[in-house]
Amino acid sequence: MKILHTVEFYHPSIGGAQEVVRQISERLTKMGHDVTVATTKIPRDSLIYNGVKIKEFDISGNYAKGYTGNIHDYINYVKYSNFDIIMNYAAQQWATDLLLPILREIHAKKILVPCGYSGLYNEEYVQYYEKLKIWLQDYDATVYHSNEYQDIIYAKNNNIKKLIIIPNGADEKEFDTPIDYSIYDSLKIPKDRFIILSIGNHTGAKGHSECIKIFDNANIHNALLIIVGNAVERGCYPQCLKKSVIFNLNILNRIKKKTIIIGNFSRRETINLLKLADIFLFPSNVECSPIVLFEAMASSTPFVCSNVGNANEIIKWSEGGILIPTFHNKKGFSTVDIKKGAEIIEMLFSNKVMRDNLAQSGYNCWKNNFTWEKIAIKYEKLYLSLY
Repeated sequence: MKILHTVEFYHPSIGGAQEVVRQISERLTKMGHDVTVATTKIPRDSLIYNGVKIKEFDISGNYAKGYTGNIHDYINYVKYSNFDIIMNYAAQQWATDLLLPILREIHAKKILVPCGYSGLYNEEYVQYYEKLKIWLQDYDATVYHSNEYQDIIYAKNNNIKKLIIIPNGADEKEFDTPIDYSIYDSLKIPKDRFIILSIGNHTGAKGHSECIKIFDNANIHNALLIIVGNAVERGCYPQCLKKSVIFNLNILNRIKKKTIIIGNFSRRETINLLKLADIFLFPSNVECSPIVLFEAMASSTPFVCSNVGNANEIIKWSEGGILIPTFHNKKGFSTVDIKKGAEIIEMLFSNKVMRDNLAQSGYNCWKNNFTWEKIAIKYEKLYLSLY
């Protein structure tokens, strides 16, 4: 099949959407399909990566906020390139939104993976979601990462047909490998430290502030909180760095041997940190289906997270983590109960048997159900059924 995947950002950009599309694209290529990814133009060494062709467009924006760039080049490319399958990954961004009004003019079989509808309760997107009820009828299938999150509920409420559930996953090639213990020395981490890890770019919505508050309130000792993530323009990185410096200088924290590290680590280092961590902490404010929870499962690390996206469903599937009581506002954003979060950390800190049971349950569930190999086969099966 000749396949086009569209996504706002792609490799070497890092993020959840980028990872999903990269994993599916590369694996479908290895299965013998011709895969192209249409995405935003950013600095790249090559327009072919691991066999996947990359088609760049200097466009930004979305339907609600407007677009910049030569949108007609993109529309014409999609309409006239004779693809068999087109998959749009994530709503509310140009690579999907520009095609919505012209779906009937595109002859390929069309699939949308909406990835959560984060703006569903935002006043700025009212008109968008009114029109989306009609546009969705023009897709041959829509794919959801959850049975119960707001995107699939929206589809069911608006009588959208051909709903497919394909969850996210984690890479067996990355996680079924031995731990590289040299990371203790390279990052100057004492080997006796209890490690709490959080991963997420500094967007301001990944719960970094909550992580620090929970760690501060938890009555534990000889512990290290590591927050891994890239700095983002107008994000929370400067505030996180400042908070970590103040925390580490506090005499009480020094007595308890509690330390915070804010860092941007390589993928290899991040995976090793996940495998070494005693707890993965993820009190994010908004998600669809967090890949990092599957990666925690794959690394045999128990996770503690906010009730965002389908986190509760992932816990039901895996029995690999614990939810922090979470408060939701009308705009779809969430905050966790800091005190309860600290109490959960304290409980796991003092109960290794519970940590080990959560870790083993999560790993077994991931291995049996949520490797990217198994996920890619589900996408191929869907594409072939339409083709």
